[in-house]
Amino acid sequence: MYLFPQPEAIKTEVFASVPDRYRKKNLVTHWVETHRGGAPTNCFLEGPSFDRAGNLYITDIPFGRIFRVSPAGKFNLVTEYEGEPNGLKIHKDGRIFITDHKNGILLLDPSSGKVTPFLERCHAEGFKGVNDLVFGMNGDMYFTDQGQTGLQDPSGRVLRLTPAGKLKTLIQNVPSPNGLVLNPSEKILYVAVTRSNAIWRLPLHPDGTTSKVGVFIQLSGGIGPDGIAIDESGGLAIAHVGMGVVWLFDNKGIPTLKIESCRGDMVTNVAYGGPTRQTLYIIESQRGTILKAQGIVAGRVMYSHM
Repeated sequence: MYLFPQPEAIKTEVFASVPDRYRKKNLVTHWVETHRGGAPTNCFLEGPSFDRAGNLYITDIPFGRIFRVSPAGKFNLVTEYEGEPNGLKIHKDGRIFITDHKNGILLLDPSSGKVTPFLERCHAEGFKGVNDLVFGMNGDMYFTDQGQTGLQDPSGRVLRLTPAGKLKTLIQNVPSPNGLVLNPSEKILYVAVTRSNAIWRLPLHPDGTTSKVGVFIQLSGGIGPDGIAIDESGGLAIAHVGMGVVWLFDNKGIPTLKIESCRGDMVTNVAYGGPTRQTLYIIESQRGTILKAQGIVAGRVMYSHM
């Protein structure tokens, strides 16, 4: 990345923050002990996805909660359950899919708040810890199985589940696979590989396999890339955890814009929204805040909006 000149930088503004009534006090969960060293944690947000009405759904990993945030920034608790929800995507039929580190892939009924199992195991074995997901326009679901993988254990997986229920492992040597998106032609899957500080490029073949996987973007500093989103032209928005930055790259991998957090360094995920999809909503997990940057490139239409 740093072979190129540094791109223009812009600042974010605060869109919404978790209200005090929803912030947990003095509650230490297993997730908080493992991932935060037991440090005081009143929420830790992830998984931003918009529904057709413009509501933003987000997850709260350590406390098993899903929130719905209105276009005006008002928080409502949709559900609270025994789990660790991370990624979230909305099916075009209205179902909400959750990648839960403890429980596999779950379904959420947004009306009742009921959470039910959808895919708990892979070929009779448990998952390491699923992280994020994305839908192709044909209904194929791609998701990452991250667990505690990293450079010390590069065994993270990327999997594909067809609407007919056929499950296929695309790749199984990834050191911490995280966010993922399909390019506009859906012939390439981009995967954020957090512990390698890189975005990998997975060519997708007609038979559902991949080969000649390579590094598309190499970052440096911080912790690594987490959530990613794609724009209409195939450019990427990359949340760089630990840097307090979201990078925009064009479809050739050239940096075009640096979006700086105004509320902390734990920017973990992003989603395009607004009437023209030209606002980028950014999750700052640790402080329970949703940021936004306006007037940028238009995000790609999601499967849920078809």
